[in-house]
Formats: sequence, structure tokens, C-alpha cells
Amino acid sequence: MGGKVYLTGAGPGDPDLLTVKALRLIHQADVIVYDRLINDEILREAKKEAILIYVGKEDSLHTLPQEKINALLVAYAHTHDTIVRLKGGDPLVFGRGGEEALYLSKNGIAFEIIPGISSAIAVPAYAGIPLTHRGINTSFRIITGHQTVFSEDFDAGVLRENETLVILMGLHRLDKIIRSLLYNGLDSSLPCAIIENGTMPTQKQVFATLDTIVDESRHIHSPALIVVGETVSLHKNLEWFQSL
Repeated sequence: MGGKVYLTGAGPGDPDLLTVKALRLIHQADVIVYDRLINDEILREAKKEAILIYVGKEDSLHTLPQEKINALLVAYAHTHDTIVRLKGGDPLVFGRGGEEALYLSKNGIAFEIIPGISSAIAVPAYAGIPLTHRGINTSFRIITGHQTVFSEDFDAGVLRENETLVILMGLHRLDKIIRSLLYNGLDSSLPCAIIENGTMPTQKQVFATLDTIVDESRHIHSPALIVVGETVSLHKNLEWFQSL
């Protein structure tokens, strides 16, 4: 038997943002290997006989190391037809989908990549923040909030030209990130937002500036996304999503 692995993006959380193709594959899947933050409503779409395996990761707590996840996908591809590797957002945006695809290719396993709506784009939209806006900026950058990225050597570069910065997985290092951005020349009055549980009924958001965001976001918890840039100020007129 030669199965196929579908590296599938589950979107940012709201089940309605799951793609039609992803939903069809979840319905068909013999095995679903899924990450942390996958909405339970999405998992309930699996057929009753499907095998569901949780391999979620969070800071300092990995259910399985990446090497074992890779091996698991190969093992199930030898025993089942349709394996869905379900990842939050898009599988190739900080989702290690590329690493898993390379491992599958190396081991002769057929695979397909199913793009998903990234939280980096959807969550700001649900908070009324356009990542680009004519007359304000022409680009945005998505970056991980990993502690090794933000240091005195971090080059904020084009942010000084009004680029919008979206920082994923950075809430626990917020103090360090803000200090790094200020050290690298960003104005302390630059608008900033932090959005918790974006696209979900429990979404919360805080709007502030770089010099006040740390204090004003003490009540925000993970998962959360950070947005920095002039387009954040547009939320005053563009907020549309009503959370609980």
C-alpha cells in the first residue's frame, strides 16, 4: 500500500475560514496528525473511523520531537491511503511544512501541499488592520518572535519606510521585542496592536503605541499576534468583527 500525505493548512481558527479542499480531505482522511490550536469543530469533521493523533508544540513542551513526527507520517503512509497533516494557518508559514515535505520526498512518499489562510493575514483583518494601504505603505513583513531573532543586531530596516510588521509567537518575549524595535530606530509613538485568539468568538485586542503596549497588554494571553506600523491606526474606522 502506498498512501499519500496532505500537508494541510487549517486556517487561523475560525472553521468558516477552512478551505473547501482542506475540508474535503479531512472528510476523507484515514489518519489526521494535527497540531496545537486546531479548532475542535474542524476535528469533528473527520469520519468516525479516522485515527486522530495530536503532535502539538508549545514553548518548552513538545508532544513529539519533529524527527518523530516526520517518521510517523512515513509509517502511516505505508499502512493507510490518506494521511492529513493538519497545521494551523498555512503549512509553509512557520509551520515546518517544508521540512516535512522534504522528509517525505527523501523517503519516497507522495505528498501534496494544501495552502491555508495564515493567521498573519487573517487576524489583522479581523481587527480592522490592513497590512498594506495606499498612501501609507506598500509592503509588510512576517517574522517569528523567537528570542534569537530580536537582538541589538536585528535590523528593523525598511520598517523606517512604513512597512507593517507582523510578529508571530512573540507574546512571551514582548518586552525584548519592543526594546529591540526601539533600539533599532522605530519611533516610540508608532501604533501597535496585540490580538489574542484572532478570528475566534473569544478574540481580544489591544491598541497602543510601542512605548505603552507592554503595560496595556498585561491581560492578553497566547495565542496572540503582534502588529506594528502606521496601518494599525486604521482600526478606528475599520473594526468590524464583533467578539463575545
